[in-house]
Amino acid sequence: MLVIDKAILHVLDLSSGQTAYSDSEMEIKDSIATFLEKHIEKSWSNQSSKPGRFYDDSELAGQVRSYASGEMDFVALSQAIARKIEAVLTHADELVSADVIVADVRIDDQRQLVIFKCNSHMGFTHQVYQTDDGVQTDIVNHYSIMPGLTQRMDEWAFINLADMQLIVAAKKYSIDGNSIFALPEMVLEADLRPSPQEAMKKLSQTAAKVADDYGRDKVAVEQAVKNYVTESMQADDELDVAAAAPKIFADDPGMQQQFREEVQEAGFTEPVRMDQEATLKKVCKHKLKTDTGIELSIPTDYFDNTEYVEFYTNDDGTLSITLKHIASIINK
Repeated sequence: MLVIDKAILHVLDLSSGQTAYSDSEMEIKDSIATFLEKHIEKSWSNQSSKPGRFYDDSELAGQVRSYASGEMDFVALSQAIARKIEAVLTHADELVSADVIVADVRIDDQRQLVIFKCNSHMGFTHQVYQTDDGVQTDIVNHYSIMPGLTQRMDEWAFINLADMQLIVAAKKYSIDGNSIFALPEMVLEADLRPSPQEAMKKLSQTAAKVADDYGRDKVAVEQAVKNYVTESMQADDELDVAAAAPKIFADDPGMQQQFREEVQEAGFTEPVRMDQEATLKKVCKHKLKTDTGIELSIPTDYFDNTEYVEFYTNDDGTLSITLKHIASIINK
């Protein structure tokens, strides 16, 4: 359940040097409420978001704690956040104007401070004006378009006001010649851990690489990966990438060791918290595409069940797939 208690918007027009720091909260109703609700829900459930922790000496963390304890006003905190974003982005090699939204919300009874940064996008709108000949209409460019309800914010951060844990999605900027994730590194001053999306990608990619190095069947290895993810998500909401080694390469300690070393070197030293429902949905089917252009989507539960699907190698080295016990076929 989502409840929005407070929200405010600040405008950072860096290209013209004009900024507008609001001194008042927005009235959360009608289209404003719909806009905020849709984007908060979409961002909160996004699997590309990274969990993180503030550095011990983070200035912003101190301000957020002061707000959570009632020592700092919401408007003052939001202005401090927007001013810090402006101060960082003015050093970017390419100035990017943006809107900054700060909100105090409750998600499933957990109080979160939400920071949205949406870069100004060019869009088109109509313009109506009066001429000597009557009403004239035109299509014109608008350079401060915010993301629609079906789009997503450019960057965001959720700060749990109880334990100060972070969930962040950020973009890189070239600042003083260095490529930097400005929001977490310079605004929040925080350290991020891998996202659920990155965990799934690294798990599959590393398993495929190790299989290739040892001349193993990559299709069978990917199935072992999906089996491991399915078992993990049915038991808990955390995915331990490094612990997958003995499950995927049960008969080869050498492959297990290489897999562990590569995922740990990539930063997967701790379990990653996942969305159980979304992750299980992602691994429920195994999609294959042959070099002849044929595509198959096989439920994971059937993939290694030879009663329904069987893979075998022909004498000439090519592969064959047999589908069994089919009662009917639907043309889609």
